[in-house]
Amino acid sequence: MEIGLYTFGDMGRDPVTGRTVNAHERLTNLMEEIELADEVGLDVFGLGEHHRPNYAISSPPVTLAGAARTTKRIKLTSAVSVLSSDDPVRVYQQYTTLDNITGGRAELMVGRGSFIESFPLFGYDLNDYDALFEEKLEMLLAIDEREKLRWKGSEHTQAVENLGVYPRPVNGHLPMWIAAGGTPNSMVRAGVLGLPLALAIIGGQPRQFAPLADLYRRAAEQSGNAEKARVSLNVHGFVAEDSQHAAETFFPAQKAVMDQIGRERGWPPQTRAQFDAGIGPEGAQFVGSPQQIVDKVLGLKDALGFDRFLIQMAIGIIDHKEMMKAIEVLGTKVAPALRKAG
Repeated sequence: MEIGLYTFGDMGRDPVTGRTVNAHERLTNLMEEIELADEVGLDVFGLGEHHRPNYAISSPPVTLAGAARTTKRIKLTSAVSVLSSDDPVRVYQQYTTLDNITGGRAELMVGRGSFIESFPLFGYDLNDYDALFEEKLEMLLAIDEREKLRWKGSEHTQAVENLGVYPRPVNGHLPMWIAAGGTPNSMVRAGVLGLPLALAIIGGQPRQFAPLADLYRRAAEQSGNAEKARVSLNVHGFVAEDSQHAAETFFPAQKAVMDQIGRERGWPPQTRAQFDAGIGPEGAQFVGSPQQIVDKVLGLKDALGFDRFLIQMAIGIIDHKEMMKAIEVLGTKVAPALRKAG
């Protein structure tokens, strides 16, 4: 099993100390976090694209390139790239450039995103939400298929007549994942295309997603892509030597983020009782001691059939020293136990 981290580069006010973390500080700390993740043997580090004042990462490939030369083996990926509001040619070039800088360690995780700011920012109509993603994903896959691109163009993509897209990936093809939050159409699309699936679970009960994972695998099998089917479980959580310390560190930052999103979307503020229920054995929050995280992950493995586990620990503003210790524990205690268990 591959184990890794992802983050959006949260910045803003620390809910515990009241201190403000700006983009410079957050990105500086992030470089140290990626380097440590590599040193302790984690497999993947992902960065999500956002265009909001509380996130420092609007350009994941540029940020990942900052860590490319100080890491040796860890895979560097977007988590996710909002393909719908970008140009597939430029996205591909950015990640194949990163791929060549790292000697073949780049990956691309594409999705439609959980926020909508990129659409008006880059001049796209939200009414075209689905069509944009479908057409641009098709174009992206065509770019990866062969060096010279022949693309007839459409309402949302430009025509390209036998032009090369460079540089090419180190190993011939750029590893790509489709990120989805649980819609059946997304499961089928990933399976039919033979792309690995990053299944984001941030609420509810993870076991409830088992039918969706099964739908993905059935679609892959029926399309002749059974051997290409892979699932990554992408979750929220935090690990510490002591379960109480993990919960007390993670709750204030996570609550601040979820309450802000709730104000935008009409949700009530999160209560501590809701949080405690979420970190229980059947909840969606992976918060606790190393053994608790290991037990929870392994308890879901058969039901969901994943072979990659990515955890977003940097939700909101968490003290940098606490985050570095959590990464160390994840890499030296959680990851070895998960790998040993298969």
